[in-house]
Amino acid sequence: MRNMAMAMALPSSKSPFLSSSSSTKKQAYNFTSSRKSLHRFVTRSTLSDDLFLAAKHTVDSYVKNGMVVGLGSGHASTLAIQYLGQKLRAGTIKDVTAIPTCVSSASEAAKAGIPLEQYDDSFKIDIAFDEADIMEEETLAAIVGRRKLQGDDSIIKEKTILEAADQLIFIIKEKQFKGGVEGSIPVLIKSVNWLETAEEIDDLFLGDAEVWRRPAIGYAGPLGGDFPLVTKEGHNILDVIFTSPMESLVEVAKILDQIDGVVEHGVIFRKPCTAIIASENELQIVDNTFLMESSNL
Repeated sequence: MRNMAMAMALPSSKSPFLSSSSSTKKQAYNFTSSRKSLHRFVTRSTLSDDLFLAAKHTVDSYVKNGMVVGLGSGHASTLAIQYLGQKLRAGTIKDVTAIPTCVSSASEAAKAGIPLEQYDDSFKIDIAFDEADIMEEETLAAIVGRRKLQGDDSIIKEKTILEAADQLIFIIKEKQFKGGVEGSIPVLIKSVNWLETAEEIDDLFLGDAEVWRRPAIGYAGPLGGDFPLVTKEGHNILDVIFTSPMESLVEVAKILDQIDGVVEHGVIFRKPCTAIIASENELQIVDNTFLMESSNL
């Protein structure tokens, strides 16, 4: 094992985790091309705030009377929550109950006048919307949890609510929809013997990623500084930072799932899932239902 404070090696062109133009991509992961298998729909608009258009479309198209709705985090979710509150006050939609995934969504929903409940396993959540930090174009796998946690925020709670919903909607900007995903995957690990877990992850992704323990305050670095973050559940968070696009976000998530000491991570991959993608003067609506049925992932 190496000292975690040491600099990481440069990405290797032979790494199985990084994108490549060679034929090994299809042999290793057998992904179906997103352009052939994802359902896509484009609608145009003259509204100047493209993200608001995406949030409005989400509420207008997917939230119905009497639904239980999971409320995600981020600016796009805030816009959707505010618009949902307007519709409830106007009476154009009725009897909606919301389950917040975080402190900010609970606060926005309360201000918007949306009735709230705290999640438990007995709830049937009809739909949940959230803003992904980034999404993989081929699979609609998403990463959440890159943003700084506030108060009692929990990546575990956010994922639990999103995965419990019958239908999941991500509201994102076009720049968050990537053919090759790079950057951080937040990984929750047991705080006891955390360094062993971090070094195992570091060894597995040697040359592909840097592994830093997230700090509560101050300098971010491999060891998390003098004040490493401890979540409400008592875990540390590692930011596994991929320095080049991954071959497959889904495969990386599967590897993380198998590591002793890993409690959860910020990758969400499920069906049905829909992405509402805001770009200049138009929306793309993409779902992965056909992809999931045809690719056997």
